[in-house]
Amino acid sequence: MSEQLAKQLDDENNAFPTLTDPGADLLLPDEGTGTDTTSDLMLAQMLQMQFDREFDNQLRREEKKFNGDSKVSISFENYRMVHPYEDSDSSEDEVDWQDTRDDPYRADKPQTIPRKGFTGKGKNITTKHDEVTCGRKNTARMDNFAPEVHVGDGLGMDLKLSNQVFNSLKQHCYSEQRRSARLHEKKEHSTAEQAVDPRTRLLMYKMVNAGVLENINGCISTGKESVVFHADGGSVGEEEKPVPDEVVLKVFKTTLNEFKNRDRYIKDDYRFKDRYSKLNPRKIIRLWAEKEMHNLTRMKNADIPCPEAVLLKKHILVMSFIGKDHVPAPKLKDVMLSSEDLKNAYYQVLHVMQQLYQECNLVHADLSEYNMLWHEGKVWLIDVSQSIEPTHPHGLEFLFRDCRNVSTFFQKRGVSEAMNVSDLFNAVSGLNIPVGTGDEAEFMAEIVALEKRNEDHVQRRGKKTFSVASEDGDPPLRPDADD
Repeated sequence: MSEQLAKQLDDENNAFPTLTDPGADLLLPDEGTGTDTTSDLMLAQMLQMQFDREFDNQLRREEKKFNGDSKVSISFENYRMVHPYEDSDSSEDEVDWQDTRDDPYRADKPQTIPRKGFTGKGKNITTKHDEVTCGRKNTARMDNFAPEVHVGDGLGMDLKLSNQVFNSLKQHCYSEQRRSARLHEKKEHSTAEQAVDPRTRLLMYKMVNAGVLENINGCISTGKESVVFHADGGSVGEEEKPVPDEVVLKVFKTTLNEFKNRDRYIKDDYRFKDRYSKLNPRKIIRLWAEKEMHNLTRMKNADIPCPEAVLLKKHILVMSFIGKDHVPAPKLKDVMLSSEDLKNAYYQVLHVMQQLYQECNLVHADLSEYNMLWHEGKVWLIDVSQSIEPTHPHGLEFLFRDCRNVSTFFQKRGVSEAMNVSDLFNAVSGLNIPVGTGDEAEFMAEIVALEKRNEDHVQRRGKKTFSVASEDGDPPLRPDADD
């Protein structure tokens, strides 16, 4: 056994050349014997080489994943352990041609024309307007398009684009960039269906952080102009004003599309006429929210059933919740009432309309079964952002439209006590306009004529008064000065 061990040690010593031999190669194996793996140094170098290759392969995968399909790529060449030229064992599929000096797929640079404007002599002269030269230049210029424009992969191909095609592509890319920027800006600065933009979301977060709201539960209603969210009231209110346990956040949409044709409700309202600006649409939206807050405050002072305005933050209005246990009160059009309840609801609506016109000096301007809630046996009015005063140039027309909606709804529900449109209008306004033959168009013409006769008051005083002679001798209506 000792002889065998001594022979093995002797063979290992013979594998290394003596240090006195300067021509000996420590790393080269013997000819015809294959790779010598008995040397610890050789094994360490082989293992290190294999580790470097695996590291480079992983680095290539990371580089490909990081760059993706982007035209602008980032190379990890400086972090590789083995250069591609030294890595002779790497397969052909793993070679990254972007890192090699000789790229067989590299596109040829288009021929440049000297400053004199042509090349060649005699019949072989070529100018800068040559079709082939311009086509190759246009193909090379496609690389200057925006990264999001996919121009395809034409490397290694002799592609030629005419000036007309290139100009059309360039104009299309420019138009797409502008359209994408507009859509991105609109998305970031608009309140869409059941969604809010970052600015609105920040305002809502601030309310929660300030203690005004405990949490925001979700969307309960959407409309043409706003999105309504349900929230739990907090323990702290501004100016030490208590916050109800359940509130709603009415977020007015900032897309501006719904407000383009609705400026007639606010531009002739003397309360906001001086602040109305045609050049700043977002200011109109804030005025819209402020207008609803003032209208709700005026209605609440007259004890009209309506939500209570709690807080106004730009285009977000916090109001009390009409409902119970996170369940909103149903609209009058959705609730099933008995004949007695319908009769009671009709007289409540009539009384509320009279209060709104005579005590609050307001016209709802959008009153219908969609904007009335039934809760605890009472009719509640909502959505008064468009409500105006009777002094508005179209105030009586809007009141007549409200009367038509109310009269039509209750007559269809079978309420025999429901008055027709003309009688209801006179009962609410107290103007006693002659009904005549009962033709609605004729009655409407009388209302328009009445508004035109009062235009001189707008010119002289800035406020309009209705001086319709009546048998009772009612005084003319004048706007309140409480706001």
